[in-house]
Amino acid sequence: METEPAPLQRRAILALFTAFGAAPVWAAKAERTTLLAAWQQDQEQRIGLLAVDANQWSLQRSLVVPTRALGLWAEAGGSVLAVARRPGDWLLRWHPARGRTQWHWINGDRRFNGHVIASADGATLWSTETDLDTAQGLLGVRDAKSLEKTGEWATHGMDPHQLLALPQALGELPAGTLMVANGGIPTLPETGRSKRALGRMDASLVALHPDNGALLGQWRLNDPHLSIRHLAWDPLSRTLGIALQAEHPDKAAQQVAPLLAVWDGHTLRTAEGQPALAGYGGDICALPRGGFAVSCPRVNRLALFNPQGAWQGALEHTDAYALTANPDHWWLASSRGQAGLLHGGTNGAAPLRPQASDRNAQALQIDNHWALMAG
Repeated sequence: METEPAPLQRRAILALFTAFGAAPVWAAKAERTTLLAAWQQDQEQRIGLLAVDANQWSLQRSLVVPTRALGLWAEAGGSVLAVARRPGDWLLRWHPARGRTQWHWINGDRRFNGHVIASADGATLWSTETDLDTAQGLLGVRDAKSLEKTGEWATHGMDPHQLLALPQALGELPAGTLMVANGGIPTLPETGRSKRALGRMDASLVALHPDNGALLGQWRLNDPHLSIRHLAWDPLSRTLGIALQAEHPDKAAQQVAPLLAVWDGHTLRTAEGQPALAGYGGDICALPRGGFAVSCPRVNRLALFNPQGAWQGALEHTDAYALTANPDHWWLASSRGQAGLLHGGTNGAAPLRPQASDRNAQALQIDNHWALMAG
């Protein structure tokens, strides 16, 4: 596990958070929080619940799943949704308190793309999918109770990845508008996750009407080799942050590619002032006082940006990946269990250590994403 940050690193962390308007107080008191995570342990893929506070974390309960899980969603009643990493074939609802599971297997000519969300009333699910015959992206519309598909809408691109519903109206877009990240990478059923024909990449951010899937808007970046992957909404600036992954054939261009784009309802543009960070944004969250954090596992950093996408600095964290946040705190995990978790807020950041008596927690390799359990 990580040790207490060295003085220079500690001062750097405080300076960064002061730049976001935070008071330089090191240890902010946090209530106990439950996080929904996916991980590999003893050659098994699992999802489960972790209890965390300001100093330590522990494993509460877990469930073995058939293959690697990616997107996770906490439902209001205490149940959770998990979906297989692309190209995936399973969707799961799990009731951790009762141990009950509900499985759904996708039709043979479709594949899950790793993310699912629920409507505000909990009646409908939307899942990003791919039509294996055409490689075109789809949004599966599902009955939340049965998990069965009731319809599907085009995402107007290939390789749709994460999606979210706007919590409030933005410009001419109504509240509830579905924002979908089309990664734009062509894939074929026989090649699985292999990337083919990158010269035909066509990444885009699209806005779909939540009632009928009508296309309300579509935005592209000037650089066609930037794949649009993960999304986070900053309610303070009313801005959408988008984590990017570079697919440039020129490795030098890939190394210096931006990790973040921001969208204000009208314009989609890349971040400014960022140093070279290997062109790979793993996950993204909005920070408690506004702006965005993007994990950079290939360079062991957490990159920080203000709401307009201006570079603010970086924190060191080995194999940084999964991110999530609430209005007061944020949490960062490493995909290497021994590297540990980082907890922060508007007052600083500190490492989290596994509970000494929890032997199972020592070996977790937490995956790309995690989520806060609904209160």
